[in-house]
Amino acid sequence: MNEAISLIGAFSAGLLGGVHCVGMCGGIVGALSIASPGARPAARLPMLFSYNSGRLLSYGVAGGLFGALGQLSLPLQQVQLMQSVLAVVAGIMMLLLGLYIGGWSRVLRHVETVGGYFWRLIEPLGRGLLPVRNPLQGLLLGMLWGWLPCGLVYSMLIWALASGSAINGALLLLAFGVGTLPNLLATGLFANRFVSFVQQPRMRTVAGLMLIAFGVYTLSRAVF
Repeated sequence: MNEAISLIGAFSAGLLGGVHCVGMCGGIVGALSIASPGARPAARLPMLFSYNSGRLLSYGVAGGLFGALGQLSLPLQQVQLMQSVLAVVAGIMMLLLGLYIGGWSRVLRHVETVGGYFWRLIEPLGRGLLPVRNPLQGLLLGMLWGWLPCGLVYSMLIWALASGSAINGALLLLAFGVGTLPNLLATGLFANRFVSFVQQPRMRTVAGLMLIAFGVYTLSRAVF
């Protein structure tokens, strides 16, 4: 039951955090849309699906690695205690994420800055795939872009540490990735119109408050 609740929570975080995803990944999604043949939105779908498939694959790999790390780093008798501690940390990260998306705090911006040092090592690989001309290039580019520094993804990875296994960690990140799909697919299909809609202060406020509520819920589960 706890695993099911965690997957639903991860999916919800991806869905509610969509306003942040649009800001972080909207540029590359827009580039893929421009490169797609045909002017109609339906003609862009193969490229968008290939990019997002690569992105979700990277999320799954990262989640599996962090889940395995959380499982192997501690003696068996300490795993449950550490999972509780990490669940508290994950709840705090969700609170910070809600504050970040709502525009009330910039703490996670510093976390993304740290991740930027790692991104600089792999970002040059993506340049060779631009401009994107076919779904295979979109898939490979999505696999690279899955490692883009993102406070939302980092929150999920901390949660994956507490998941108990590589499989649970991978499933958690995949559920989160699926949650981000509606926003990013809509961005690719409808471009500026959708971006303008989700970036409205009211939308960011609602999403931020809901993520804060989810962070409080995560903390309550960990503490009580």
